[in-house]
Amino acid sequence: MQISNVVLYEGKFTVKKLEYVRFPLRLGKDVFDKGAITPALEAKFVKLMQAFKLLIELYEVEDYKICATSALRESSNGRDIVAHVRDNVGLSIDVIDGQAEADLINKAIVKYLDEKPYLHIDVGGGSTELNIYKNHEKIASESFPMGSVRLMNSYTAPEIWQNIEDWVQQHISADMHYITAVGTGGNINKIYELANKKNKKAKTMTLAEVEQVQGMISKLSMDERINNLMLNPDRADVIVPAAEIYLHVMRRAKAKKIIVPDVGLKDGMIEVLFEKNKHKLL
Repeated sequence: MQISNVVLYEGKFTVKKLEYVRFPLRLGKDVFDKGAITPALEAKFVKLMQAFKLLIELYEVEDYKICATSALRESSNGRDIVAHVRDNVGLSIDVIDGQAEADLINKAIVKYLDEKPYLHIDVGGGSTELNIYKNHEKIASESFPMGSVRLMNSYTAPEIWQNIEDWVQQHISADMHYITAVGTGGNINKIYELANKKNKKAKTMTLAEVEQVQGMISKLSMDERINNLMLNPDRADVIVPAAEIYLHVMRRAKAKKIIVPDVGLKDGMIEVLFEKNKHKLL
């Protein structure tokens, strides 16, 4: 959850982050295993929404947007949980499909692109979104049921790897020899941080650097990842399978480097809210 304030000064809008809360519920683990969210996890989810509702009220938020992705859209009781939160907590949740998820992330990353070809890779817990850009325009997009939590727990069908490879080969044309990857998601941000890059402004890693970080982490036990690398437990277990997905796509696309702009779905959501409400400041 992020709460931001928008200020208009000398004709320029500035978006300032006031609050950011990350609480890992792992809804997907239930869904990918049992096909539904269990009552115990549903109860925690409702409590979390109540906590967010209190923060929204305390900050006197004027407008908000809540998006649910692969876990809730694939859960057999996802719609019932959304209705329960709406009726009992007073918050409306949008269950979005992979295309809508990709479109929202697009709003956040497009400012980092130029006319060259780019392959955007967004790895979540339950799905991976791939988008190809050229001349600032998105020319292809696809969502795959492959994510860090799903892969870690062996809930990914083997043919998904081949489906990703086929899609990449089909949509990256011969004139895209030097395509650059753009990575979003918490795991690639942490991989970049662990690479200890000296030039922090460039926000770029080579394929070899991603491989090096993944190799280093994979050799460590969970306790070593948590205590030596200071990773949160919910990051320490999924970071290696997430790296596998980024690397698999980059290799198939022959991308030698990846840009890590440190933006994602929430940033696209903020862009949507900003566009909807900026007239109030004019």
